[in-house]
Formats: sequence, C-alpha cells, structure tokens
Amino acid sequence: MITIKKYAAIDIGSNAMRLLVTNIVEQDGHSTQFNKSSLVRVPIRLGQDAFTVGEISEENIERMVDAMMAFKLLMKVHKIEQYRACATSAMREAYNGKDVADIIKKKTDIKIDIIDGKKEAAIIAASDLKQFITSDKAYLYVDVGGGSTEFSLFYEGNIIASKSFKNGTIRLLNNMVSEIVWQEIEKWIKINTAPFENITLIGSGGNINKLFKLSEKNQDKPLSYMYLQSQYQKLNSMTYEQRISVLGLNPDRADVIIPATRIYLNAMKWSGSRHIYVPKIGLSDGIVKAMYYGKI
Repeated sequence: MITIKKYAAIDIGSNAMRLLVTNIVEQDGHSTQFNKSSLVRVPIRLGQDAFTVGEISEENIERMVDAMMAFKLLMKVHKIEQYRACATSAMREAYNGKDVADIIKKKTDIKIDIIDGKKEAAIIAASDLKQFITSDKAYLYVDVGGGSTEFSLFYEGNIIASKSFKNGTIRLLNNMVSEIVWQEIEKWIKINTAPFENITLIGSGGNINKLFKLSEKNQDKPLSYMYLQSQYQKLNSMTYEQRISVLGLNPDRADVIIPATRIYLNAMKWSGSRHIYVPKIGLSDGIVKAMYYGKI
C-alpha cells in the first residue's frame, strides 16, 4: 500500500523566491521518499533593497505579491495538502519586512514566517544528507545565500555546531562585508573543525549547484578544491556579459556566482577540506522535511 502526500515549500531569499513541490511517498516497510515534483524560481533580488537601502521597494513588493499569487495558483493545481513559506535575511533585515509580510497575507492569504539565521541553519540541516554523510566522518555543511551563510558541522551523523554569518553574495557585491566578519568565520571554522581530520564540505545554494552542473560530474562525485579554484579564476577573467553568453548563466546568477565561490573556497581552505559534495538541497527541501516530521 502506497500513500502519496503533496507538500510545498516557499523560500523567500535575498536573491530569489522559490516554490518547491514535493511528492512524499509512504510505503509499509520502506523509508519515506521525498521526490521533487516541481521547482519554480523567480529572480526578485530583495537583498539589493534590504542591504543597501534598508527597506523593500514598492516595485519589489508588487513583484512579490504577483509571485505569491502565482505560487498560490500552482499549489492549487498541484493539489497541495500542506505548505510553509519562510523568508530569510533580506526580509528579516528590511525595516518594513513585517509590513510586507502583512501585505502579502492580506492580498494572497499566504502567511510568511520570517526566520532567524539559527532556525534557517536548523531547517537546512534537516534535509536528507544520509547518502553523503557516513557515521565515522566529519562534514562541514555550507549554505551560501544572498544575505547570509549558514555553517553546520556534522560528526557521526549529528550536528555538533552551527552558526549563521552576515556574509552573502548580495552583501559582497555591494562591499558590505567587513574584514572582521571574514575573520570571525575563519576563527569559527578553525576552532570547530580542529578536533577532526579529513573534513569534507557539503555545499548548498544555487551558485554551487551551477558550478557542479558546469563540471558535468556524476551526482555522487565531489568537486575538488583545485577545480573550484580554477573555476573562480576563470569566472573572474570573464566579463559579466561573457558569463551570460559563453557559460549560459542567468543574468541574476552571472554576478553572484563569483562571491559565492569565494565563500566556498575560504571554507575549504580554513577547514582543510579538499573536496565538496553538492547534493542539490537547500532551505525549501528542509522546510518540506521539517513540516513532515512536525519540527516546524
């Protein structure tokens, strides 16, 4: 007997908004399966408003409302049983973030939870990493967003440390990350990874997913530090237009991919890791699993 449930997650990030539709397959005697059915991404760069001006603009509020109405219709078509909408650093730092959430609730009837960095890291870590994590090794999970980066250290399959830092791609593009923040990240990584040997990174976020796709590797193979370093140099040597025309990057990906790569490279360097796995999971996957297991 198989039971299929349909859940959806809305991730309102600093660089884009996403709707993930997941089929949850339950079968007696088998592990629950979480199968992605649809993923829609809308490039509304809220972080550009929130981190530079401090508020979300009227134009982007209108775009958000339109996007949420579209998401609502898509969820209706998919016959979604349960959903959750979570907003991260851009919405929590914009002084009108709560007002924007109220407007969206009034116009679309979709309630947005504005979550803090600690909860964001916990939800992301709830994603299924079993195929990448073995019980006897240590892993540093790095999720790079537009406004913040979440770090979680796993050992023996459990999280033993996690922290969110205000260092993301939109902030870096606008020169809003001080050297002190970089030093804090370096210190945190070195202190927490020091007791372990052979740390392996696990990366999530749209930019590392794109880098992995460009590598044409099989999903179960990691990227090496040397490969990431060479890609970083290659991307830096190209103009914004060339990254779009030659590499086929989306316009809203062609600029943020460079600072994102820098964060991953530094995390690898400071942890002593030589490889990074890219399971293509993120906040939206974590939201679905957290809903299913009653954690949010």
